[in-house]
Amino acid sequence: MSRRRTPARTTAACPCGLPEPYEKCCARYHSGAAAPTAEALMRSRYTAFVRGDTAYLLRTWHPRTRPGQLDLDPGTRWTGLEILDTGDGSAFHTTGTVTFRASFRGGALHERSRFERVDGAWVYVDGDFLE
Repeated sequence: MSRRRTPARTTAACPCGLPEPYEKCCARYHSGAAAPTAEALMRSRYTAFVRGDTAYLLRTWHPRTRPGQLDLDPGTRWTGLEILDTGDGSAFHTTGTVTFRASFRGGALHERSRFERVDGAWVYVDGDFLE
C-alpha cells in the first residue's frame, strides 16, 4: 500500500522583512487597520510596492504631498527591505523618520522618510534620497 505524501505547508515571511506571513503582518494594514508606528507604516508601504497596491500607497500618503496618481513600474522586482534607523514615530509621537534601504533587482533605494499623524493615523510625508 502506498501512502500519499502531503507536502508540508510553508508560509513565506512577509515581504516587509518580519518573520510573520503576509496575512498576519502587513495584510491587516492593507485591509484598513492603522499602522501603530511610523516603522510599521514604512514596512507596510514597502509591501504595497512589492504587491503593486497603489490604492494603499496613495491612501497612506500625506494629503499635502500626495501625488494625483501613482504609476508603478511593473518590471521592478523588489528583493528586500532593511530598516537602518528610526527616529520617534511611536504611539507617543506625532512625527517620525525611518531610514531604510529597499533593494530591487539591479539596485537599491536608500531613503530617510518622514511621517506624520493625520487624524491619528500615520502617513508618509516625503523623503530624502541618501547615497
